[in-house]
Amino acid sequence: MFASISSWWGGSSAPTPAPAAPEKPYDPTDPKQNPLNPKGLKPCCACPETKSARDDCFLKANPGEAEEKCKELVQKHIACMRGYGFKV
Repeated sequence: MFASISSWWGGSSAPTPAPAAPEKPYDPTDPKQNPLNPKGLKPCCACPETKSARDDCFLKANPGEAEEKCKELVQKHIACMRGYGFKV
């Protein structure tokens, strides 16, 4: 009687392997994963010059003209962000 209970609880005598650690998702702010961003800058702090110029353009332009007028500055900011390894 006890043999059937212990086999029910114990199962096999071989230990079960530990589950594999999940692979870390890509983090562009982690210098170990992204050599383009050795300081570990977050997106909000990565390209202050191009971000400031882009934002100023949008704030000063008329709402209907802003998209076309600021297009070049937006492209420069996107290029800067990609240079740090961010997926924009």
